[in-house]
Amino acid sequence: MNTEKYQQGRVVHQPEYIDGLSVEIPILKILKQDGSLYEGAEMPVIDQEHALRIYKSLAFHRVLDERMIASQRQGRLSFYMAALGEEAASVGSAAALEDEDMIMAQYREQGALIYRGFSLENFMNQMFSNEKDLGKGRQMPIHYGSSELHYMTISSPLCTQVPQAAGYAYGQKLKGKDNVTICYIGEGAASEGDFHAGLNMAAVHGAPVIFFCRNNGYAISTPSTEQYAGNGIASRGVGYDIKTIRVDGNDILAVLKVTQEARKYAVEEGKPVLIEAMSYRLGAHSTSDDPSGYRTKEEEAKYAEHDPILRMKNWMLAQNWWDEAQDNALLEQYREQVLAAVKVAEVIAKPPIEDLISDVYDVPTPALEQQLSDLKEHIKKYPEAYPVTAGRIK
Repeated sequence: MNTEKYQQGRVVHQPEYIDGLSVEIPILKILKQDGSLYEGAEMPVIDQEHALRIYKSLAFHRVLDERMIASQRQGRLSFYMAALGEEAASVGSAAALEDEDMIMAQYREQGALIYRGFSLENFMNQMFSNEKDLGKGRQMPIHYGSSELHYMTISSPLCTQVPQAAGYAYGQKLKGKDNVTICYIGEGAASEGDFHAGLNMAAVHGAPVIFFCRNNGYAISTPSTEQYAGNGIASRGVGYDIKTIRVDGNDILAVLKVTQEARKYAVEEGKPVLIEAMSYRLGAHSTSDDPSGYRTKEEEAKYAEHDPILRMKNWMLAQNWWDEAQDNALLEQYREQVLAAVKVAEVIAKPPIEDLISDVYDVPTPALEQQLSDLKEHIKKYPEAYPVTAGRIK
């Protein structure tokens, strides 16, 4: 019986209870905010070339977020979600993967896609839903996807990617591939039932998946103190007998280190790993949110002192791998490039309405054809309500 191993523990003759604090969960820290290392810290595998790629990804991430928030405020973009203050979690973890490892993101992991090499034009085309968008304009802004870069298209409903990641990773294992799937979630999404189903599935079947939880303190406006009572998300991994580790999510070297180790374990042992990265969402949940209604400026200022990009920059300066002049030039270059790309993407035509039903089935079904025909007739009848589409009806 499987239960026999549970009967091999210490025998007691009076009730002894355990709680969420019975298991101590350490947090890995390697890099201090001033760019120096903690004494005795074990470094990840990283050289100057790798470090420069990571840092440039972080810098581009920050500029992209700031520019696109501004574009939304100007009415040029309908919606945006930034990851201000959390960039190290997605970039650092993606930098530990192989190119063919699958990424299943939530909606704040554009950093992983930036590191993979998603072009600025592809970012813009998706956000403006124009005819050059890889997703043919069918998704909200920031719902990226790239089959070429092994980045599954983002889905708005929370946590659907967790059981999908367990299944996909198990498929990789059955095919004999030395690859993993990394699945990103927030601590709020970990309250969904799919989180528990996915972790249990991965543990029982032995799927080489890395569950990467960004614990940024808030699920939209709900603070983590009102989200759960246990010892964070890491304690849940222990409950499913999954190798688990907690890391400073603003420490790029620590994130890189734990993900490198997690990937090695997942591939060699064919089992899952749970990483809980502790960070803080410096910005709003999205451009539809106003965090001043649920937290103070003093709280935000406190956590702004732990900026992960500045922390890595300080380390790069200390290594003589970077200097202030290079930094200023890079940021200015990125700002100019993003602004220019916005101006191009926002005037590209929207996808033709026929794209709504293309590549859903090999050949559109009669029902879909009829629905498309009815839609066209509706738009022709009320063209003033559909100014973008009405002029392109065939």
